[in-house]
Amino acid sequence: MKTLLRGMALVLGLALAAPAAMAAPEKTHINIGVGGKPLLYYLPLTIAEKKGFFKEEGLDVEISDFAGGAKSLQAMMGGSTDVTTGAYEHTILMQAKGQDIRALIELGRFPGIVLVVRKSLAGEIKSVADLKGRKIGVTAPGSSTNFFVNALLAKEGLTPDDVSFVSVGGGPSAVAAMEHGEIDAMANLDPVISKLQQTDAVSVLVDTRTEDGVKAVFGGPVPAAVLYAKADFIEANPETTQALVNAFMKSLRWLATAKPEDVAAVVPEEYLLGDRDLYVAAVKASLPMYSRDGLIKAEGMQTALDILHRFSPELKDAQIDLSKTWDPRFAEKAQAIK
Repeated sequence: MKTLLRGMALVLGLALAAPAAMAAPEKTHINIGVGGKPLLYYLPLTIAEKKGFFKEEGLDVEISDFAGGAKSLQAMMGGSTDVTTGAYEHTILMQAKGQDIRALIELGRFPGIVLVVRKSLAGEIKSVADLKGRKIGVTAPGSSTNFFVNALLAKEGLTPDDVSFVSVGGGPSAVAAMEHGEIDAMANLDPVISKLQQTDAVSVLVDTRTEDGVKAVFGGPVPAAVLYAKADFIEANPETTQALVNAFMKSLRWLATAKPEDVAAVVPEEYLLGDRDLYVAAVKASLPMYSRDGLIKAEGMQTALDILHRFSPELKDAQIDLSKTWDPRFAEKAQAIK
């Protein structure tokens, strides 16, 4: 009898110690918006999709790929998508417009954006200040690459009106725009940048693919890609939100130990831009930029706000509460799930 009681006590103790089972998602079919899915900036999204992490969390995910981050944001605000993988800065800018959207997990701990100039113009454009009057390619107006250039211009006392922005996307179209001389400079990401460097088509002006590069430009960490959603979606669908964050946390953990060759084997063939070795090299250069714990640091949020203040008229008189741009509850809970 004593043995039986000890056994029952052990079973009960284990049951109490185990984490409670996850509740079922309120909404299982989810549409995620993104602006430039093949870019390494958004690699955690593709990994979650291709490795089956969304399905493991009980979600049927549809991904809508738009021309840039501003377009994917507009789709979510218009109701055609549920959540977005996009730049953290959007949460700040939308608060200034009276819209409550919140980051749920950090995917990129620094931007990985590179500003390059056409090689034939490298002798004329030696600094950001020399970009005045030039045509600059960005993935799309209002995108993270657009914000990046605006911030660099502001440091030199220039404004966005001092240059001409051209939307070039984040794939072969961006490569072609530079190679055909349609733009003078471009802010873009890998694998586009590595492709242009391989053919010696560009010269690098500013590179934030490394932590040192980010510090040199911005003075500290800056959150990059995040998963964000409207506050009312989060409130109405907390279990769905948790399932999404869990899936992205699995992606970050996988990327923390993955080899570049492993990544190349998972992504769609068209992401490789016809050169697997080049893609592997681009991934190797970019792997350090992904978040290690999914948590946005207070210092990084403040740096992002300071950068936006330099060039965004929307923030001139706005009172921004950074605590309302970031909801850490779901990432913190996902960290505890092994």
